[in-house]
Amino acid sequence: MPRLAARTDQTVPFYAVEVFKQAQALMAQGHDIISLGIGEPDFTAPAVVVETLERAARAGLAGYTAPAGLPALREAIAHYYDTSFGARIEPERVLVTSGASGALLLAAMALVNPGDEVLMPDPSYPANRNFITAAGGVPRLLPCSPEHRFQLSAADIEAHWGPNTRGVLIASPSNPTGTTIGREALRALIEAVRARDGFIIMDEIYLGLYYEDAPLSALTLDDDIVIINSFSKYFHMTGWRLGWLIAPPAMMPAIEKLAASLAICAPTLAQHAALTCFSPDAMRVYETRRLSFKERRDYLLPELERLNLHVPVVPDGAFYIFVDTRAYSQDSDVFAQRLLNEAHVATVPGRDFGEAHAAHTLRLSYATGLDRLREAIGRLEHFLA
Repeated sequence: MPRLAARTDQTVPFYAVEVFKQAQALMAQGHDIISLGIGEPDFTAPAVVVETLERAARAGLAGYTAPAGLPALREAIAHYYDTSFGARIEPERVLVTSGASGALLLAAMALVNPGDEVLMPDPSYPANRNFITAAGGVPRLLPCSPEHRFQLSAADIEAHWGPNTRGVLIASPSNPTGTTIGREALRALIEAVRARDGFIIMDEIYLGLYYEDAPLSALTLDDDIVIINSFSKYFHMTGWRLGWLIAPPAMMPAIEKLAASLAICAPTLAQHAALTCFSPDAMRVYETRRLSFKERRDYLLPELERLNLHVPVVPDGAFYIFVDTRAYSQDSDVFAQRLLNEAHVATVPGRDFGEAHAAHTLRLSYATGLDRLREAIGRLEHFLA
């Protein structure tokens, strides 16, 4: 067998996928598993989007596009950022990608040199670390406390920026905590990074899923931030593999050159269909579904507290709740396995998201129907008793 590259050992596993596999195996044995694990909306693309895909397929619109994507879709995304988030950008700064993963790959390849250190919060989405590693960089997770909403702060940048640090990778709203970074905190963080001539990659995948204040795009505070986003979560098109990247104009030629070789283009039929995502009919559907997610969150929060599964920070976005298990267990891996095998409720142990809170946290996803969430609470109550 050929010798594998060292990065294969440096790649962190994704335990949520392993939990999903175990849940699938139990379901195959006839068990009824309620999944609060995998972060996939139970909603699918609205009918008008699917109809657009069918028309594009029948019309034979399945050939390659330019590496940056369909011009009309780039314009639609730019308009969406303007009207929904108050961030005015030129369509030429948008590049359509194969999911947010494709966007993060291009951002990492464009900005990270071998040995470059990139600061990230602990807890954070595990796969993000692997994109930095794949580019030859060194992800460095900094423990973040509930007092700072489990997010990086300007003080973290000042305390931990070293000679090899080149930038930060942050997310708002965040996976796994569902928390956002407030305007002034984000402004201070940006200023701290800029003072050190660093780059900022901002994950805004869950930007459209907000439940309190109006969503804040980092582009309204700094025009030179690299943004990654996706049609998977807010637009409920996970398997369509479509996302986008927004970058400063000076970066776009290099990013397009990389995209032409690494991807050729994002899935063309999905691009044509995505144009309809921004239609008034589709946006009404998405707004109704956003409120459904809020209803689920608002049901779960008091129920979890009643069961003594404490939520250190109330999530104000995405569809995750990060709970503290210390009232019942100091080993979230064992606790998650017992919940799966005895209560038949799938959750994700904290070790997926970093070491700082690994032993005593679980991530719960409420991307499933309210009736199933009520049943899950009943099972948890019975198990914990």
